[in-house]
Amino acid sequence: MSRRFAILTAFITTATALTAFSSPASAAISCDTATTGGATFYDGPSASKKYDARFSNSAGIPNLSTHTPQGAGTWYNWDGSGKNLLLVASYREGADSQIYGIDPATGSTVGVVAIAESHVGGITTSKGWAFVAGAGSSIRKYRLTELRDAMKAAGTPYLAQVGTARDVAGSSFLTSYGDSIFSGTFNETGRGTMYEYKIADDGTLTTLAGAWEVPTKTQGLMVTANHFVYSTSYGRGNRSNLYVVRRGQKDLDAAALSCFRAPSMTEGITEYNGTAYLVYESGSHLYSGDPATLNVIPRMHKATVSSLTSLVG
Repeated sequence: MSRRFAILTAFITTATALTAFSSPASAAISCDTATTGGATFYDGPSASKKYDARFSNSAGIPNLSTHTPQGAGTWYNWDGSGKNLLLVASYREGADSQIYGIDPATGSTVGVVAIAESHVGGITTSKGWAFVAGAGSSIRKYRLTELRDAMKAAGTPYLAQVGTARDVAGSSFLTSYGDSIFSGTFNETGRGTMYEYKIADDGTLTTLAGAWEVPTKTQGLMVTANHFVYSTSYGRGNRSNLYVVRRGQKDLDAAALSCFRAPSMTEGITEYNGTAYLVYESGSHLYSGDPATLNVIPRMHKATVSSLTSLVG
């Protein structure tokens, strides 16, 4: 990632106040760095034995010659016929961002929709709405009925957000679980924070009290019933880390967790039908031709969710 549209100042509402975590006082978390030392299923050197044993190639991401993928989400029963989509949000500076609908069964791109420019660090669906990370620290919402029609249309139709974006404490990454959105900050030099927001039927978000501490350089998040899985990265020449954290403790040092290395430049991660799908930005035109990019990955990678969560239990 070459830049991150994240505002790390405190945001206070009547419902809650941002709880500060002192990253300098936090103990370093050890991540498993043991590598295979051999050939991998992706470009570049092995990230770690744990990664290579769990992940494999999945669908290709479109429009890498013009846009850079960031957020990942899942849309169940997207067209009313029981079919499902993986969603990938991509940006291009000075141009509209794009949402791709990818069929997880075939890997084919079903449709491409343009939305207003932003870094689109997260995308998710819940309760009839699509939520996308907007400019600054904000979350935009789109009606799924309108997104469905646009996804089915020819070309790259433009879809406007509904209402005004909701300013939040941080939207560098976001995802949903049930009727909640989890959204937080990217912090290059220390740990970030994340809040939970309850989703009303009209898409209104209500902040719940108390922040979670999240790993340094968090780029993406997948939530399960009992775990958070964080994708963290920064720099085209650096390996990424994946953190599997047992839910329950908001203080990261008090939580049960496991961390292991992943290829460079991980971004969003989402769950579909028991499988985790991980997005990379390294396949983008911004990075793929740069010899400093450690791992050029133009496809999503996938792993069973259970193979990740079993690392913590």
